[in-house]
Amino acid sequence: MKGKLIIFSAPSGAGKTTIVKHLLGQNLNLEFSISATSRSPRHTETPGKDYYFLTEKEFKQKIEKNEFLEWEEVYNGNYYGSLKSEVERIRNLGKNVIFDVDVFGGLNIKKFYGFDALAIFVQPPSIEELRKRLISRSTETEKKIQMRIAKAEHELSFASKFDVIITNNDLMLACQEAENVIREFVKK
Repeated sequence: MKGKLIIFSAPSGAGKTTIVKHLLGQNLNLEFSISATSRSPRHTETPGKDYYFLTEKEFKQKIEKNEFLEWEEVYNGNYYGSLKSEVERIRNLGKNVIFDVDVFGGLNIKKFYGFDALAIFVQPPSIEELRKRLISRSTETEKKIQMRIAKAEHELSFASKFDVIITNNDLMLACQEAENVIREFVKK
């Protein structure tokens, strides 16, 4: 039996990656779908584990060959996408695929897989809290933080299009809520 898909989307800094990492440590038969990106790795990221890091040229070649389930140019020159081969490899093992993708990518995956996919939107308690989280990462310039905040404000308007919305006021509670929702979904 093919695995199901669990999609986590959120504005940058809302906590989706931390929640996904927590879920991967639980007994949920999950395997992470590693996304591809054309951006440079952050100092905390490992190629092939956090992302498949491609050049912009390599990424565009894969787009032309229709190798992505979804892809998006999230920021100028920074592409992100989910490789079809990665998703099907995991599903064919009978494992549930978990995604950590941007809002529009998440909606595209949900549209493609329908009832086999659960789309979860993680939202921050407020834009101000989101700004604090982005600053505390110490990974980006003030200009990039401003870009991410502007994008977050837009992304928040799409929350209602997701199957489930989790507000990350308290990380441990958000993790538990996500775990409960996924356990119910994979039982169906």
